Amino acid sequence: MRLSRYFLPTLKDNPAEAQIVSHRLMLRAGLIRQEAAGIYAWLPLGLRVLRNIERIVREEMDRAGALELLMPTLQLADLWRESGRYDAYGPEMLRIRDRHERELLYGPTNEEMITEIFRAGVRSYRDLPLNLYHLQWKFRDEQRPRFGVMRGREFLMKDGYSFDLDEAGARRSYNRMFVAYLRTFARLGLRAIPMRAETGPIGGDLSHEFIVLAETGESEVYCDRALLDLPVPGADTDYAGDLEPVIRRWTAPYAATSDVHDAARFDGDVPAERRLHTRGIEVGQIFYFGTKYSEPMRAAVTLPDGSSRPIHGGSYGIGVSRLTGAIIEASHDQHGIVWPEPVAPFDVGLINLKPGDTAVEAACDALYAKLDVAGVQVLYDDTDERAGAKFANMDLIGLPWQIAIGPRGLAAGRVELKRRAGGERIELAPDDAVARLVDARTSRTRA
Repeated sequence: MRLSRYFLPTLKDNPAEAQIVSHRLMLRAGLIRQEAAGIYAWLPLGLRVLRNIERIVREEMDRAGALELLMPTLQLADLWRESGRYDAYGPEMLRIRDRHERELLYGPTNEEMITEIFRAGVRSYRDLPLNLYHLQWKFRDEQRPRFGVMRGREFLMKDGYSFDLDEAGARRSYNRMFVAYLRTFARLGLRAIPMRAETGPIGGDLSHEFIVLAETGESEVYCDRALLDLPVPGADTDYAGDLEPVIRRWTAPYAATSDVHDAARFDGDVPAERRLHTRGIEVGQIFYFGTKYSEPMRAAVTLPDGSSRPIHGGSYGIGVSRLTGAIIEASHDQHGIVWPEPVAPFDVGLINLKPGDTAVEAACDALYAKLDVAGVQVLYDDTDERAGAKFANMDLIGLPWQIAIGPRGLAAGRVELKRRAGGERIELAPDDAVARLVDARTSRTRA
């Protein structure tokens, strides 16, 4: 993509309304634009990041055996009355009446609707277990939306739901999602720590939040530093096998949000040098809630003896749009964003240091074409801006690699390749630069 034909409205100064670094950088780098309090338009660069996050989330959900569907954003209030949550949910729910005076709501979550879909389509225990998920925009009318996409009112969420015959089966489904979440966040370039947490309005008696440690996070957390060094399960994980050893390894060290923190256990079980008390960003949460929804909504399956039994359920959420902010909070420097390669909007920024120079333009065009054919995604700055502004802009938007081509280097048969993370620069032949970038992309796609 040539920058001269792209829509990238960057800002030089920090917006006054942005209080945390991810909000500032998302606005400055032209990823989003605020349309109302807590509601954002995703501009082309930001949407590319969002789509990359979606892709990784889908790949890991599919790998774990979940099936994708898509539910509507508007839901009937009567479904929520069946479960008893319509009046209990609170003012965060946006309630609507259509022209026929039917009561609707803009879905903040989908436990009721997915239970209705399940009970209409599944009759026998032979159809279990089942795990369904979708990626969908949600709305929760936060009283004080703030911190950009980290605490917005409209947000993109992956919410999944498991259906099992009994508690043992439901806990196996819970374990599969636990492991899938570890892998998902690791592939996104994040170290997310699973922590015991309150179940809140979802309900149930078992829940873990996945927390990215960051001083700007809203959650107060306590954990054992040993969790920072645990290996994440590999791509060869057998989701049909016994995942309990993995779960025990990740849940044995102490980790809890402030809502369920046990100070005596923390001080007694964790050596002083390993105690970590900090803040974090919640990027996902998983729940086991048993028959909380299946009993009142009569979602049951028939057993071999002809009797029926309400299913045991769980739900599994990932804040997809929030992840964009969380990744920036975890990966930035004084110059701007430093995107992890799997989610970057482009692989490399190509910088023409002397627009109008015939030889430089020809070299840039040739390199651009070679990278494009090789499947490397390029943002080519072919504008008339001065070199310093081009470098600053590329650092701001944070693409993993930069290639700069100018008359002096070209005369020596060299281009400059810079890695955004760390800032290392090397000069090498154009074909060698292409080969290095192709290798980097190939290694990433094998993850």
